[in-house]
Amino acid sequence: MTDPISDFLTRLRNAMKAKHRIVEIPASNLKKEITRVLYEKGYILKYKFEDSANKQGVIKIALKYDPVTKASAIRNLSRISSPGLRRYASVENMPRVLNGLGVAILTTSKGVMTDKEARTQNVGGEVLCYVS
Repeated sequence: MTDPISDFLTRLRNAMKAKHRIVEIPASNLKKEITRVLYEKGYILKYKFEDSANKQGVIKIALKYDPVTKASAIRNLSRISSPGLRRYASVENMPRVLNGLGVAILTTSKGVMTDKEARTQNVGGEVLCYVS
């Protein structure tokens, strides 16, 4: 697999389209941090990191849906930076998703964070994905 982050996002997208409650994804440290950011911003209901017999482990994510309309909390999930074309943003040209209503997830020298947190900490980094 050449792009595990894209695989992570695709598994989330497919599970939401199929209206699954829980999705299992092979774990890595970067995927765990992205999951933590999604949870902190209210896009997923719960998550759990499970260590399995192999060293990699599994991330179990409980997806969040609206109780009335049954619509997913995540409307759009798109990969921005890919292994073939890395996208970096400085503090001056930090992206805004849906004019501030969405979230851009970045990996910086201070860890994985949202675009708003990166602006307050005055750091730039690689733009991994947009969530809205």
